[in-house]
Amino acid sequence: MMLYLHIPFCVQKCLYCDFCSLPGQGAETLAAYAAALCRELELRSCREEITSVFLGGGTPSLLPEEALASIFEAIGRNYSLSADCEISLEANPGTLRREFLRTARAAGVNRLSIGVQALQDRLLRSIGRIHSAAQAKQALDLAREAGFENLSVDLMYALPGQSEADLLESVDFVLAEGLPHVSLYALTVEPRTPFGRLQREGKLSLPDEETELAMQGAAMARLAEGGLRRYEVSNFARPGLECRHNLGYWQRAPYLGLGLAAHGFDGQTRYANTTDLSLYLTALSRGELPPGERQALAPGEAEEEELLLGLRMVRGVELAPARLAALAPRLDPLLRAGFLTLQGRRLALTEKGFPVMNALLVRLL
Repeated sequence: MMLYLHIPFCVQKCLYCDFCSLPGQGAETLAAYAAALCRELELRSCREEITSVFLGGGTPSLLPEEALASIFEAIGRNYSLSADCEISLEANPGTLRREFLRTARAAGVNRLSIGVQALQDRLLRSIGRIHSAAQAKQALDLAREAGFENLSVDLMYALPGQSEADLLESVDFVLAEGLPHVSLYALTVEPRTPFGRLQREGKLSLPDEETELAMQGAAMARLAEGGLRRYEVSNFARPGLECRHNLGYWQRAPYLGLGLAAHGFDGQTRYANTTDLSLYLTALSRGELPPGERQALAPGEAEEEELLLGLRMVRGVELAPARLAALAPRLDPLLRAGFLTLQGRRLALTEKGFPVMNALLVRLL
């Protein structure tokens, strides 16, 4: 069993962000939320061993130290963590503090994911990030000073005004720092975001598809040269340092999701907490689980998820013989074209297939 905790607060929303995040909240709200999250941890407690914990957001590094400590105390009271439990926390370089990092490390956090995104101040400003390149570099120094070795950074490409040279400068920084993990994401413009509005108005200039693919290929080649192997469509790591929590999602492992708008999965049913902060806080103040939605998987949905999620991984997915037989008419042309490989019952995307993964999945499903 895995455990995900959502911290929905941030200083300001990035221009591309479509996640449930609430900017500009005061200390009182953060404290009330931490208390509610601790109560939800109690209400959802289970006997199964927890193999990974992930605090995401939003900006978890915005939490006060005492709130962070109380959350981990509640985890310790209500859950049994495996001896090698991976405990990850997302952080924004613009909010990282020395004392926060010390508190996180003392609480058991052993993996830090830092949202660097780019190493050029003009690009960071263009996407609405609150930090500078200098702060990103300082964040790594502070993390190491606090005792963190398992460090990951997020990088983005296909940003407005970004060149291939800009992206490779960021990648080279990651490699020079000897970081064991990097997540490399293309900018996705969602309709409800400021970038979505600018795109509709014709005011957002982005690289074309050919340029985007060239940027991705150049960055991937540089990462591979530096010893970071691709293990998922957007993630690269030194051997043995892949993010176990995210691998669990792609392998459809069960997990508890806690916090505003958090999702959970027990293997058969998916649930989602409310996105209304007032409803979330009120319910938990009464000792009740927050309202939300539950959906049992319909016949055939588990097989579709297995394919959709499993093909995100370089290792691919092992399918049942009956499933392979059913897919054969659609698989054969894609195998011949070199987009997919099939070894025994293990189906995987090739390097040619990854850039067009979504289109391939549409053809398969």
